[in-house]
Amino acid sequence: MSRIGKRPITLPAKVTVAINGQEVVVKGPKGELSRVLPAGVTIETEGDTVTVNRVNDSRMARERHGLCRTLVANMVEGVANGFQRRLEIQGVGYRAAVQGKNLNLSMGYSHPVLIEPPDGIQFQVENNTNVIVTGIDKEIVGNTAAKVRAVRPPEPYKGKGIRYQGEAVRRKVGKTGGKGKK
Repeated sequence: MSRIGKRPITLPAKVTVAINGQEVVVKGPKGELSRVLPAGVTIETEGDTVTVNRVNDSRMARERHGLCRTLVANMVEGVANGFQRRLEIQGVGYRAAVQGKNLNLSMGYSHPVLIEPPDGIQFQVENNTNVIVTGIDKEIVGNTAAKVRAVRPPEPYKGKGIRYQGEAVRRKVGKTGGKGKK
């Protein structure tokens, strides 16, 4: 039995779960999320707990058991509290700003990079160098943060670029500057 899959999900206050076949709809104070779970698992609610069970012990059902439980738990967490990813910008002249809903990045290119957020995602900028991506869907928040990071990933020689908060960048040693051939 999957150690993750067999754990029940406790619903916080003001969060409701509606099940229609394989479709799960979670509503909470931050919004509403829905997802169709794959075949091989069933979902049941009892009071303020939700459990995800396997239909049988086939390999496919075992593989999807823990995944589906985690997907539902992330939906519950998202509509209750929301998710956020923090990004740090390092480098001279690199900065970010919010224009309306869009994120405007000045990353040393000949033009500013404008990123439009998907539905349900908001950008915030602190001190021109810290970008916060917030939303209720963990998958979309992570993908959007990855797209922002991909504009200028951290380079290994000076560490300049956009990185996740707390991300360790492996540094390389540059040229030694010793004498060459005469």
